[in-house]
Amino acid sequence: MGAFWHDYLYTPLLNFLMFLYNGPAFGNMGVAIIELTVLLRLVLLPLSVLDERNRFRYEKLNRRIAAIERDFKADPVKRKEMIRQMLKEHRVNYWSKVFLLGVQAVVLVLLYQVFVSGVRFTRHEMLYAWVRVPDQVNTFFLGFDLAEKSVFWPGVVAVLLFVNTYTVQKQREHLVTKSDVMYLMLFPVFTFVVLMILPTVKSIFVLTSMVFTMIVFAIRKTFFRLGKEPPG
Repeated sequence: MGAFWHDYLYTPLLNFLMFLYNGPAFGNMGVAIIELTVLLRLVLLPLSVLDERNRFRYEKLNRRIAAIERDFKADPVKRKEMIRQMLKEHRVNYWSKVFLLGVQAVVLVLLYQVFVSGVRFTRHEMLYAWVRVPDQVNTFFLGFDLAEKSVFWPGVVAVLLFVNTYTVQKQREHLVTKSDVMYLMLFPVFTFVVLMILPTVKSIFVLTSMVFTMIVFAIRKTFFRLGKEPPG
């Protein structure tokens, strides 16, 4: 497993990142990370489209789900079964989201390893023949060292996450529960704390991925309006 991780995941990512750094990013590691994230999300775009389709279908079922939660409030087992059955009937599943998040989580771990031991201390034998070895790797982006911890970028991620979650909940205010409110308040704080203790590169990756997701969501909202709920 260790050899597979190193040879087929870590080394290819390190080489591709250095390729971007030397070429399209013009020696700017922050731009290279943004380009890497966008390319990754483009590769995963079919899964993003499936995820948005599921979210669209789920939104159309919101009122019926709320009715089930109200009618079976005292019977959580039956409530879950009814909701699961309804989602199955309307082909709503979340495997695309699970896989999407899983791939991004793996890349996050790899980026951590790359910045801890790879980028600044790249050995020549680690790079492929077609990747030029830079004289020096500049890890600064907009005045911040991507290999070091930061408070600013985790703060930007947390604020954007709060605003995005608040906007989504505002659109379905009649369905917002206490747990949703707790999620709105606590998850951005949790995200901020976690990113604050990690290299800044993680925040740039997460921020870029979030913006990409928001763009896909905005496109979906523009072209696919909620119509009548499916017949029940």
